[in-house]
Amino acid sequence: MSDLTTTLIFESDDLTVRSIAVSDMDNKVYLLTNRSSGEQVLIDAADDFPAIQSFAQQAAATDSPTSHDQPGAGVLALITTHSHWDHIRALPEALEAWDPATYCGAPDAEAIAEQEGVEVEERLVGGERLTLAGIELEVIALRGHTPGSIALALWVPAAEGEDAGGRVLLFTGDSLFPGGVGKTNSPQDFEQLFTDVSERIFDQFGDSTLVLPGHGDSTTLGKERPHLPEWKERGW
Repeated sequence: MSDLTTTLIFESDDLTVRSIAVSDMDNKVYLLTNRSSGEQVLIDAADDFPAIQSFAQQAAATDSPTSHDQPGAGVLALITTHSHWDHIRALPEALEAWDPATYCGAPDAEAIAEQEGVEVEERLVGGERLTLAGIELEVIALRGHTPGSIALALWVPAAEGEDAGGRVLLFTGDSLFPGGVGKTNSPQDFEQLFTDVSERIFDQFGDSTLVLPGHGDSTTLGKERPHLPEWKERGW
């Protein structure tokens, strides 16, 4: 697909992070590529597998051009942030094409199996540190949008002018967006999600943290932090 539009989010000598949007719902698909090995981690095989496959191939050719000579190069892990239908439609084709290791929040695994016939292998509860394709990700459970929604934190080197300790890229699925938390179906679910996002995201990460949601534009925790009381007051 020569007209495939990709976004380069982060680049270093070791790693790239890219995204594409698929479907009329602007679902974001994120791809992490280890530049030395060509191994890749995909987050949310949402829809349009031919576009996703072309995306992964183009990233490998651009970011790790010698990787085709290395065994194991390509997408070796696929992480699903939550079980809603618009985030999992390309899962069966992705598994058939790549046979990757699969990951999701444990409470969402049954819903994924019911909808797409995919039995996710690794069922996460939050707090895990995954090392996939030589890339370390922290798993954060964010209950409320779905019971098993997860976010993934990736530490990357600091850019010029940032804290020496580096910054965090946070893949939040549909749990955190610019302007608020994700959709919930009851006041109890909203309270759970707001509490998890407050305690597990805003209380743990700094203002430079880049929030990469499942749809639409990115934001930072610094931009959103002042609005937490407003979100709590309005209840969504």
